[in-house]
Amino acid sequence: MSELVSGEKEISKLLLYLAMENFGKNEFAEQFRSRTKKFVIDNIKLYRSLPKTEEARIIGKQLLRSSSSVGANYRAACRTRSQAEFHSKISIVVEEADESLFWMEVLIEADIIKQSEIVVLMNEANEILKVTSSARKTISEKNNSKFNK
Repeated sequence: MSELVSGEKEISKLLLYLAMENFGKNEFAEQFRSRTKKFVIDNIKLYRSLPKTEEARIIGKQLLRSSSSVGANYRAACRTRSQAEFHSKISIVVEEADESLFWMEVLIEADIIKQSEIVVLMNEANEILKVTSSARKTISEKNNSKFNK
């Protein structure tokens, strides 16, 4: 299992590297900004499709909050003035993407929604999580190397 996780991490790093090499940092950031915005919109559409029960409404609103934070904080990360500020904002994106996954899992496990109805959105949340976790790790390593010189 750890080999699979390690392989997924390497694939994520490779995808991030290739995206940045092929498109440049600004183009990649713009495409990823659009991707995180679409994530928010897709979660709004999911919320609208949930059953009209109290528990679906409560959990759905939690998902709306965390997923909208993903988009808003990634956008803010693109406008940061320092690596420390970027690290802070991208860390929020990582936390909120992970929280979004949590609420999606709850929706499934509580039998509010079928996994087949949300699997694409869960995959997108996982991809956002992988890319932003990798970016956070890269910034952390750069910051640590500066302090260790």
